[in-house]
Amino acid sequence: MTCHEPAHPRASRAARASGTPTGPIEAAEAVLRRERDRTVALVDGLAREFERFVEAAELVATDDEHDPEGHTIAFERQLVAARLRDARAHLTEVDAAAERLAAGTYGTCERCGGPVGDARLAARPAARTCMACAR
Repeated sequence: MTCHEPAHPRASRAARASGTPTGPIEAAEAVLRRERDRTVALVDGLAREFERFVEAAELVATDDEHDPEGHTIAFERQLVAARLRDARAHLTEVDAAAERLAAGTYGTCERCGGPVGDARLAARPAARTCMACAR
């Protein structure tokens, strides 16, 4: 071990506080933290957007069935609702990935037990399965 390596990957609190990963665990933590932050911001934005649709609908007595714009508004509202559900589900997956990291099983395929693969984790940090099992 050199003087630049911590005795344990989790031992370098100063490195984590600085945001500079010192090893694979810290790198994965940083990726998952960024993914979580990005997803929380997305959820917050979509929730605000959905609330604007709800508030606008309360202020105006629109008849979605007969109003020429009604179908568009209803469609857009449901599109935002679907995106919000997806973002919340992704946030749950990111949190589960952080739990797997803490448990030492992050990067291990939940089906076959093999490695998920660095390229797959780079593209999908919350991936639970390897490419072969994902098909």
